Amino acid sequence: MQHELTDRKPLDSLSLKLKKLKDQVIVITGATSGIGLVTARMAADKGAKLVLGGREKAALETLTDELSEKTEVVYLEMDVSKEEEVKQLAEKAVETFGGFDTWVNNAAVAIYGHLTDVPIVDARELFEINYWGTVYGSLAAIDHFREKETAGALINMGSVLGNRTFPIQGTYSSSKFAVHSFTDALRMEAEKEHLPVVVTQIHPARIDTPYAEHAASYIDKAPSHDGMMYPPESVAESILYTAEHPVRDMYVGGQSKMISLMGALMPRFTDRYLEKSIYDTNYDESKDAESPLQSSLYGEGEQLKERGGNNIGWTRKGSLLVKVKKHPLLFLIPIMIIGVTSLSFLLFSGNNKSKAQKLKEAYRMKKTKMMFKHPKKAWKYGKMKRKIRHLSH
Repeated sequence: MQHELTDRKPLDSLSLKLKKLKDQVIVITGATSGIGLVTARMAADKGAKLVLGGREKAALETLTDELSEKTEVVYLEMDVSKEEEVKQLAEKAVETFGGFDTWVNNAAVAIYGHLTDVPIVDARELFEINYWGTVYGSLAAIDHFREKETAGALINMGSVLGNRTFPIQGTYSSSKFAVHSFTDALRMEAEKEHLPVVVTQIHPARIDTPYAEHAASYIDKAPSHDGMMYPPESVAESILYTAEHPVRDMYVGGQSKMISLMGALMPRFTDRYLEKSIYDTNYDESKDAESPLQSSLYGEGEQLKERGGNNIGWTRKGSLLVKVKKHPLLFLIPIMIIGVTSLSFLLFSGNNKSKAQKLKEAYRMKKTKMMFKHPKKAWKYGKMKRKIRHLSH
């Protein structure tokens, strides 16, 4: 069937009103590890009802038992690379709670290795999960929101690597570039159709999760985050904030924003910078890599772990960018105070100028006005004055 196009003005989805978390039903894929796990726990603390999706039944059962002490939770053992199973997750939410208000596409896997070394079969499997899993989840959410009267949120997990490619992670990065493009296109089309949905993309920097530990490796050393990282709580915080507040993009970590801007404004400089600086921050020199068959690419590794065991860098306490996005006034007030103080200082110091300084400034102002009114006369006057000064020396 061909879609009928219209010329009506697009909806501004960022003006839609979303429910409070305590009144929401939230669907989370990849809920048993890292960011998904932290998000599920934080959402339960805030009273949201949860529908959890993951590939390991035992982990889902354990997590559901834990969170059921705080809120209503159901789960479905499923694989996001299977479209029918993603639809079943949406149906589970409808059957249990009558629908859902926020859908979080979080499930993803990673591969470390040069593009020329990664088997095509592995690259295809990664795209089935990272890209097609996001597509299936997004379309299931859009179909549901199309029938709802109240607005909902669709939150897709992007990455700094979806804005700027890193070497060794080119396969993963390519999938996140595809997610970025798909999300932007879906947002515009949904707004043109006046669908009551806010489409948001999260852009995390390096996060201290089992991401590297679970990755399939085609380098001889164990994948690792060696350098500055941000806590998974910062990403979960941004996800739950955008579930309540319409936001187009949410960057987690100044690192993410800076590298994304560098890549857009200075692509060749960024190439050289990453070639020289990023390689040895991707692995742990002291550990050998395990077989790719032991990675989450093939269903291994969902162990209810929030943090990464292989990471050897240092983790910040949180993301200032997320705090600024959530509480702009808290950062605007100090800036205004500094501005007012600086202006007062300038005005106060101006009142203490000597009479000679004030006369000198008045003369310069008069000369400037003369230059605008009579530029030729002002130029001749200045030339004559310089000649007199030269002769006097």
